[in-house]
Amino acid sequence: IGRPIANTRIYLLDGHGQPVPFGAVGELYIGGAGVARGYLNRPDLTAERFLADPFSGKAGARMYRSGDLARYLPDGNLEFLGRNDDQVKIRGFRIEPGEIAARLLEHELVGDAAVVAHADAAGDKRLVAYVVVKMTDGSAEADGAGLAASLRAHLGGLLPDYMVPSAFVRLEALPLTVNGKLDRKALPVPDDDAYARRVYEAPQGEIETLLAGIWAELLGVERVGRHDNFFELGGHSLLAVRLLVRLTEALAVELPLAILFAKPTLAELARESSISLITQEFDSHQLQKLLSSGVGAWIGT
Repeated sequence: IGRPIANTRIYLLDGHGQPVPFGAVGELYIGGAGVARGYLNRPDLTAERFLADPFSGKAGARMYRSGDLARYLPDGNLEFLGRNDDQVKIRGFRIEPGEIAARLLEHELVGDAAVVAHADAAGDKRLVAYVVVKMTDGSAEADGAGLAASLRAHLGGLLPDYMVPSAFVRLEALPLTVNGKLDRKALPVPDDDAYARRVYEAPQGEIETLLAGIWAELLGVERVGRHDNFFELGGHSLLAVRLLVRLTEALAVELPLAILFAKPTLAELARESSISLITQEFDSHQLQKLLSSGVGAWIGT
C-alpha cells in the first residue's frame, strides 16, 4: 500500500478500536481532509463505515473504516494482508488468513499463497494453505509431505500453534474468478500428501493398529504410520481430548493430556498405553518380577 498521502491519516486498529502495536495486524481506517461525506443514498452503509475520529483534535472529524487488514513494515510502509471479511474463528481464536498467507510468502519457495478454513466431517474448522511454489532450482522436488513439513516448521517459528494450517496443498496457480478474486469453490480438498508426514511404516501390534484407526477418523486422513505425529497431521488440543476419551473407551486406559504432548507419535503413544495397561493389571511386586524377567526390554524400561 505504501505510505499515507498528504492531508491523510492512517490508523491500524484492533477489534476494540484501539491502535495495534507496530508490526501487528490491524484493520485500516483512513482519516484526514480526504475523507468523503459518505455513500450516496446509503445512510445505513454511511453510518457503518464513516465513524467519528477519536484521534483527531478537530471537531466533527470522521474516519473511514476500510475493512482492509494491514500492518506496518520495518521501513514504515503499509502491507495489505487481506479483507477483514475473511476473518475466521477457530477453537475460540479469531484468525486473519491474510496474515498467515503473508508469512508463507516469506518462505523462499513460496511465490503465491492463500489460506482458507475448511469444515471437516465433524463440523470442526481447520486451516488449509494453498501455495504456488517458485520455479527455482530444487523447487520441483519440494512437493508433498516434504513441502508441508518445511512450511509447517517455517510458520511454527513465526505464529502461534492455532494459526498454523493443518494441511498445505501445492498448486500450479491459485484459481481465480472472472473478477480476479480467489475462487474458493475451485480449491481442491487436501489429500494425504498435504500433511507433514514422516517416512511411512505400518502400525505394529493391536494397540498401534487400534490407535491408527482412531487417529485416521479424528484427523480425517486415510493412512497413519507408526512414526506420524498427531499434531503434524492436524491435531490440536480439542482433538487430543477426544482421542484420549476414545482410548479410554477402547482400552480402559486413562492417560493424562501431557503424555500426548510429550509423546505425540503413534508408536510412542501406543507404548505409553501398553505401560499403563501393564501397571493396571499387576501390583508393584508382580510388576517388578515381570520387569526382571525381560518384559522391561519389551516396553523400553
